[in-house]
Amino acid sequence: MTGAERRDAIIRTIQKSRTPVSGKALAAAYDVSRQVIVQDIALIRAAGHDIISTNRGYILNAPIREERVFKVQHTDAQLEEELNAVVDLGGCIENVMVNHRVYGHIEAGLHISSRRMVAEFLEDIQNGKSSPLKNITSGYHYHTISADSEKILDMIGQMLRDKGFLVQ
Repeated sequence: MTGAERRDAIIRTIQKSRTPVSGKALAAAYDVSRQVIVQDIALIRAAGHDIISTNRGYILNAPIREERVFKVQHTDAQLEEELNAVVDLGGCIENVMVNHRVYGHIEAGLHISSRRMVAEFLEDIQNGKSSPLKNITSGYHYHTISADSEKILDMIGQMLRDKGFLVQ
């Protein structure tokens, strides 16, 4: 694991933790010294992440977002409806994933959290010579969706179900 990969993993570990993560625990998890972790935290901060040191460990000064993966299927004509409905309920479409029988797991980051971003994404699809990733798997695909609470994710799941997009 390179230093950059380790720092990315440290950020994810701190983001996902509901309690402070000690430098000792991070050092053990990534098989490095505590001093390396201190240096990594300094580099992570320099990169713009607001990591706070407490007497119990490191925390990220950012709102905790819940995530859930939804399996969906819809037509190209319904793509805008699906994305807008998710962002209208306060969700962020973090990615799109497909499981192709030949190529395996394919994933692309999206990070779509507003109608403006939906419009830009759709414009990019229309102006390019590409089609949505879902088209290589008969429309079946997955989205990791983040939101401020489980309640919002429940509402998004219900909306996807009501619209007939959610695959059981």
